[in-house]
This record gives sequence, structure tokens and C-alpha cells, in this order.
Amino acid sequence: MSREVARHGGPPAYRASRADDEAWQSALRPKRCLLSINLKLRNIVASKLILDWSPKQISGWLKTQYPDDKSMRVSHETIYRSLFIQARGALKKELLEHLRSKRRIRRSQHSRIFKDGRGQIPEAISIRERPAEVEDRAIPGHWEGDLLRGSGNSHIATLVERQSRFVMLIKVPSRDTTEVVGALSKHVRKLPATLRRSLTWDRGLEMAKHKDFTVATDVKVYFCDPQSPWQRGSNENTNGLLRQYFPKKTDLTDYSQSDLNKVALLLNQRPRETLGFQTPASKLQESVASTH
Repeated sequence: MSREVARHGGPPAYRASRADDEAWQSALRPKRCLLSINLKLRNIVASKLILDWSPKQISGWLKTQYPDDKSMRVSHETIYRSLFIQARGALKKELLEHLRSKRRIRRSQHSRIFKDGRGQIPEAISIRERPAEVEDRAIPGHWEGDLLRGSGNSHIATLVERQSRFVMLIKVPSRDTTEVVGALSKHVRKLPATLRRSLTWDRGLEMAKHKDFTVATDVKVYFCDPQSPWQRGSNENTNGLLRQYFPKKTDLTDYSQSDLNKVALLLNQRPRETLGFQTPASKLQESVASTH
């Protein structure tokens, strides 16, 4: 081999072959997971998983909290890999239980509609008469509501504020309209006037006495079209999130109002992608402050 060739590492074909081999061997070498290298980042991710934040929420939140520090960034794919691929994992397997369960079969939304032929809701106001300000989520204080069903005909009333996705969970003794309206009225009356504008409900007869609710709270109730749960999209989505805490066939009578408040707090302090990874609690606080 000539001195010139030796100085440059051999002929071009040889150099290319050696470079390919080195790249291949480098790719085959196991790489250390980012979370196993950065202890601070790993501890923060673990602390948020314990609060039931999803990997995507954690990844988005880190970008907002550390905008100028790339060492404190991690993709949600990396968090999932750390949890599920134990050979490279940096997070404890115990954290897996905090991930939301995934549905094995995607069910039609219509399957959750409660059909009741025993009567109709008197003087129900259609969602089509709802003010435009409700639809565009420009003003806080407009709510969506429903009953989350458990075993033994047990229920929880769920209210979601449309602009912030802030949730309130309310214990109800039964689906009887007097009891449901009474429980809802008691909680909604505690809200400031700026957060008491409207409530959109489905066609359930538990709100048959909606006029009593309006008299007690000064909140007008609008009713969705039959078999149209997407007209309460924020509430439907939140009820899906709540199944992490209240799986189907759970007896909901076992939960006190204090228990429900704790679950609501967890949801309200979790960042939401639809809010730019703000939390519902901070978004609601910001919205209320801006209306004064």
C-alpha cells in the first residue's frame, strides 16, 4: 500500500466498507435510555406517572416547564419504551398500573345511550337554541353533564366546564330526578356567578325537573338531540377518563363525596393536550380572572 493511500486509510472502496461496518456495529450496540442517564428527568417523569399523567401529557408539560433546557425533554415514546422494554427500562414496573387501560374493542358511542320509553322531559329546551357563545367556548361557565353508571344501578353525576375541561363529580343516591336535581343544585350554587351560565345534558329523565334546577341556580338547561352523545363531547371524553378510577361494574355507592373530590382533583391537575398542556384547574383560574 502506498504511503498516500495508507495516510488516508486505504483505497476508497476499503474506507467505505470499514465505515459501513463501524456504523452497523454502532447500531447493534445497546443504547442507554435517556431516562437512565438523567436522574432528575427520570424522577420527574416517575412523579407525574404516579399522579396518573399519561406519557404524552408528561412530554408536553416538560416542554412548557423547561423551554430552554433540552436535557429536560423526553418523548412520550421513550417513556413508554422505558416502561415496557425492561432490558432498557429506567422506570419501575410498578408505574405501569398508573397508565390508562386501553379498550380492546372500540364500541359505538350509541351503545351508551340510555333509552327510556316511560316518558318525556317536559318543556325541554333543545341544544339548537343554545347561544353561540357556548359553542365556541369563548366564555367560561358553560357546562356539560351526565350520569356515570356503575353496578347495581349506582351512579355519579359528572359536570365538565366546556372551556377549561374542569370536572366536578357529585354523589347522587339514585337516578330519581328530585334527588339528582337536588344534588346538582347544591354543588352548582357554590360556584361564582361567572361560572353559572348554562348546562347541556343528554335526554335522561334524571333531569326531568330541570326547571327546578334553573330556579335554584339561575342556570338554563339545554338537552341534546336523541342518540347524539358527541353534542356533549367534553363530558363524554371525561367520562372515559373516569373509567380509570371507576371501572364498569364498580359499585359507585361505595364512594363518598370526599372520595369523588379527590378523583376530580387528580383530573383537574393533569395537563391536557387540548389545552396546550395546561391543566383544567389553571385554565379555569385564568379564564375567571380574565372575566373580571
